[in-house]
Amino acid sequence: MAELEKDCLFCKIIRGEVPSYTVFENNDVKAFLDISQVTKGHTLIIPKKHLVNFFDYSQEDAARFLQYIPLVAQAIKKSDPTIKGMNVEVNNGEIAGQVVMHSHIHLIPRRGENDPISTPHVNNADKYSEDDYQAVANAIKIIYNISNFPFNAV
Repeated sequence: MAELEKDCLFCKIIRGEVPSYTVFENNDVKAFLDISQVTKGHTLIIPKKHLVNFFDYSQEDAARFLQYIPLVAQAIKKSDPTIKGMNVEVNNGEIAGQVVMHSHIHLIPRRGENDPISTPHVNNADKYSEDDYQAVANAIKIIYNISNFPFNAV
C-alpha cells in the first residue's frame, strides 16, 4: 500500500490501524459504515490511494475507483427493504463540507418521511436567462476542454 499518507484517518483505516465496519474491500477501494450513521446503512467508499478529493483524480483514477459505487449502493439497498432511495454525496474541499481530506463518497440510504435529513439545494432557475446558462456552459467547456474527454457526451 504505497500511496498512503502517515497521518490521514482514512489511510489509517486502510492500513488497519483504526477499526472500521467494512462492507466491501478489494485492491482498489474500501467501503465501510460512516461512524455518524446519518441514516442506518450510511456507508463511505474510499480509494486505497491517497487522493484529497475529485480535483486530484486522473481519468485512470476515476475509472479505477468510482466503478464500485453502483455495486456498494445496490448491496446497501438489498440489505433493507425499507430503503426507497439513496443520496450519493461528495464534499469536495473544506468549503463544500469535506472534513477528512481523503477522497470519499457518502452513500446515505433514504427511507422516506421520517429521514432525519433533507437536501439543502435551492432552485435559482429564475435568476438565469438562456444567455446566462450558455455563458456558464461555454466557460466550463473552455476551461476544462470537455470536448477532448473520451466520454464526450456533447
